[in-house]
Amino acid sequence: MRHLLNTLFVTTHGAYLAREGETVCVRVEHETKLRVPVHTLGGIVCFGQVSVSPPLMELCADKNVLISFLSEHGKFFARVQGGVSGNVLLRREQYRRADEDTSSAEIARVAVIAKVSNCRTVILRALRDHPDAPGAPALDAASAKLADSVNTLKTPMPLDAVRGVEGEAARTYFGVFDHLIVAQKEGFFFRERSRRPPLDNMNALLSFLYTLLVHDMTAACECVGLDPAVGFLHRDRPGRPGLALDLMEEFRPFLADRLALSLVNLQQVKASGFATTESGAVMMDDATRKEVLVAWQKRKQEEIVHPFLGEKFAVGLLPFAQALLLGRFLRGDMDGYPPFIWK
Repeated sequence: MRHLLNTLFVTTHGAYLAREGETVCVRVEHETKLRVPVHTLGGIVCFGQVSVSPPLMELCADKNVLISFLSEHGKFFARVQGGVSGNVLLRREQYRRADEDTSSAEIARVAVIAKVSNCRTVILRALRDHPDAPGAPALDAASAKLADSVNTLKTPMPLDAVRGVEGEAARTYFGVFDHLIVAQKEGFFFRERSRRPPLDNMNALLSFLYTLLVHDMTAACECVGLDPAVGFLHRDRPGRPGLALDLMEEFRPFLADRLALSLVNLQQVKASGFATTESGAVMMDDATRKEVLVAWQKRKQEEIVHPFLGEKFAVGLLPFAQALLLGRFLRGDMDGYPPFIWK
């Protein structure tokens, strides 16, 4: 199993990342602020006006350290990665399965089962923690509808039907998401999912966490030797990491949604850390973004017993575990792909 490595988040405008031997050197106005051995890193994420030297890109490519470039507010721009690694036979099998409607539908179906199940677990935990909350009846009804969706998905169906059930389940889940927010209701509320751009504080927080999750999922696919661009639920589109988005669906509720709710309900982030631009988009300020990044790293260091493997390891290794299991399934070492279902 891969070791849990740190992700280096660079948020200082004007920062310059350079190579010093086998070390990543972060400089601001020609002054060295940080040195990090490259072997301790699993990825580098650059926000805003951050530059990276070609020699450092070469080093990171050689060490399989993915470099992602985002806007200062978390919008993904591009990534730098080395040559494609891994078993070419595995990738060829991935492409064959993606071209077959039945195979694509089957892999997408089990991934959506995990997503809907994990959404339901978020709701059930909220009901357990706040059984007398005003929104409890609505949450209880949503939980029942999501259970029905899971049961529907247990029967094989075409890909379009899988997408239809997933869409309806998402509407049910996000339809009661506001009831999961139990603190700072004036500053944090949820009416509907808005992405490009996010139109309220909660959507801005969710979108930022989803971007971080995409980075980790892409790195996991690359590590195993899968092509992150070729998915089963998310079909091919230039510039879109379809497979990373497929695997990410299982972890949205468990990693991103749960963390967002904790940050708000425990008042670790404040509404004052968000601002609305002239275009209507809501953005986080630097201090809030750093607070979220610290919480993200801490969350990844927590330990959990994998529901299928039965092993205890860090939450941050879950993407690699799922990518590994998918690779084993595609190679024929397993009869089916076991998705991550949070208990």
